[in-house]
Amino acid sequence: AIDDDSNQTGQMVAGLLSWPQALFASKVDIKDKSAEVMREIDGGSETIRVKLPAVITTDLRLNQPRFANLPSIQKAKKKPMAKMSPSDLGVDIKPHQEYLSYEEPPKRQGGGRVSSVDELISKLKEKGLV
Repeated sequence: AIDDDSNQTGQMVAGLLSWPQALFASKVDIKDKSAEVMREIDGGSETIRVKLPAVITTDLRLNQPRFANLPSIQKAKKKPMAKMSPSDLGVDIKPHQEYLSYEEPPKRQGGGRVSSVDELISKLKEKGLV
């Protein structure tokens, strides 16, 4: 996502669908059964072509956001909200993973307090850390 730069969703969706991916698109041109995607990389830009269907994630430069004015926001509040289920869209939501087992991690032991640097060094030596 461009809001937190976690950069995970597009790749995961492409992997689950077994579709090609083009990341950080700043320009997209659809030609025949492929997409030409321009993206910025360190030191310049590159253009890649992917077969469609594909997952394409975007860069901030792809779009200029539009801001809604107050009358449009007020009109939107009055419009009915269409509700759809995954099956209405032909989407199967069965889990793709199966949990084989689950265990809680062992309880951590609390650390101790030391009153001097000498005592700290002594404890670290006992544990073989110094």
